[in-house]
Amino acid sequence: MTTRAQWIEGARPRTLPAALAPVLAGTGAAAGLGGFDAIAALLCLVLALALQVAVNYANDYSDGVRGTDDVRTGPTRLVASGAATPAAVKRAALIAGGVGALAGLALVVWTGHWWLLAVGAASLVAAWGYTGGARPYGYLGLGELFVFVFFGLVATAGTTFAQAGTVSVGTWCAAVAIGSLACAILMANNLRDIRTDPAAGKRTLAVRLGERRARVAFAVMLAVPYVAAVVATLTSPADVPLQLAPLLALATLPIAIALAVVVLRGASGPDLIGVLKQTGMLELAVAFALALGLWWAGPIGPSLL
Repeated sequence: MTTRAQWIEGARPRTLPAALAPVLAGTGAAAGLGGFDAIAALLCLVLALALQVAVNYANDYSDGVRGTDDVRTGPTRLVASGAATPAAVKRAALIAGGVGALAGLALVVWTGHWWLLAVGAASLVAAWGYTGGARPYGYLGLGELFVFVFFGLVATAGTTFAQAGTVSVGTWCAAVAIGSLACAILMANNLRDIRTDPAAGKRTLAVRLGERRARVAFAVMLAVPYVAAVVATLTSPADVPLQLAPLLALATLPIAIALAVVVLRGASGPDLIGVLKQTGMLELAVAFALALGLWWAGPIGPSLL
């Protein structure tokens, strides 16, 4: 029988900062626009966390039944290790997705933005399609693209719009920053498995780029948030006392540099597990800094929605 600890480990709690970060940054942007809504923020958080857990269980199920996780460097998976049956893990994924769907529906009812239902539906389809279905996009090297869109742009800007009813240039800068760091987490994960994934038919972006270029791509993904923070600052009103507030994100730059150096120097296998965890915490720290910066700086750039 699967233990509670095994189910918790199967949910991959180390990935949850990637769900919290866009909600945090998006809420800070909403506050800067004068539209903070605690209930909407909470519903966005529940939705993001539920979708992240659903993706994790769905990935465990799909990779497990395909045999992709039979040989791996990272933590054991529920299906591959035999700790849980494929049916039980698939059911867990559906339950988590259902919780996300309910939170999304409650958010739509609360805000009155009914078109967000389509965004929610697309997010659920994307969650399953990462490793599920006949042609999972995660096996085609498109994982980072979808992560950037859904765990960066959609999650961050969606959180801001749900609360403020609009988004601005600052919001999109935060969305790009968070999306890029989410991609870095996935790239580190795929670098760890770059030698075993091809044998299982999994051609991730890391596999397609090759190890050397994949490591460079990881470093570039870590650099993007700081460029975004500078852009947000340059487009903030010149007459506000805290115009430079988005540059708070630069306080985390030494961490990003250290992680980039570790990966560029060839960290592999178990060493990349630590990189994964630290990149997740970096994403959370950048999100917190951008949330404060966008809140204190006020509306940055023209409203775009």
